[in-house]
Amino acid sequence: MVAAAVHATVGTTRVRCIRGMGYAVSHEKPTLSAIMELVSDAVGDLPEPTDGPVVAERGEFYEEPEWMVEQHLEPEFKYVESIAERETVQAAHHAAYAARKLLL
Repeated sequence: MVAAAVHATVGTTRVRCIRGMGYAVSHEKPTLSAIMELVSDAVGDLPEPTDGPVVAERGEFYEEPEWMVEQHLEPEFKYVESIAERETVQAAHHAAYAARKLLL
């Protein structure tokens, strides 16, 4: 599995600036705990610490409630709420897919 974290400055409807990207690779089976660790490693690989929440789509954590996911991620965690957050998650998906293709 490959995860990419994107640190972005966003408005309500668009991404304003990509501040950095972090990556992590795991050879574990895709369990909830393995995915949480992978995402945590990708966030930790960002070039500068984030001051905002980690944002993801519900399917990435098997639709577990936010409070459960937040226990394993720093800083706070939330699911996608705005168009700009969805665009940022899409950027992370593209980056992870590209990194995976480079590794294979």
